[in-house]
Amino acid sequence: MDYTTFDDETLVRLIARQDRSAFEALYARHAGLVLGLTYRILGEKRQSEDIAQEAFWRVWKGAASFDAGRGGARTWLVSIAHHLAIDAARRGQRRPVVEMDADENEDTWNVPDESADVVEAIEARMSAAEVRAALAQLPDAQRQVIELAYYKGLTHVQIAEQMGLPAGTIHTRARLAMQKLRDALIAPTSVPQR
Repeated sequence: MDYTTFDDETLVRLIARQDRSAFEALYARHAGLVLGLTYRILGEKRQSEDIAQEAFWRVWKGAASFDAGRGGARTWLVSIAHHLAIDAARRGQRRPVVEMDADENEDTWNVPDESADVVEAIEARMSAAEVRAALAQLPDAQRQVIELAYYKGLTHVQIAEQMGLPAGTIHTRARLAMQKLRDALIAPTSVPQR
């Protein structure tokens, strides 16, 4: 059986039945993405690898709890890795985060923000280059808030403290940035002319 032809959701259903070949196929397909994400958040190779392995272990152990109605399997996996990396970063077990332009691995840009359905939809439908281009279109103040929230895992209050601004300002910047990303990346496809 050629597992590489199965979609992610099918692989996760097979993993729930302890199918090792399905797990290996999912791992081969997404290990680079997961490692890129954890490295971008933590900035340290060994710990990033450990967190990536933990994310896949949780998929193996928790595949039966996957609910396709809440999002795709790739999004679920990336969300697990993101949460683990952010938890590790908050415990202070990391080096400084890599600069946004330092890593040219496009897959690391193709990840959902844990608090925004907008970015989850973007991740599912857009290329990394399109996401990067949309982020570059944001005003610096809005892009900085998105970067601090996603890659450093800071709350709006923590971002406000770091930037010396009111939390309401940070919330507004985040909301506006997400609206602009949604408009830029999830705009309905053009309707054919009659």
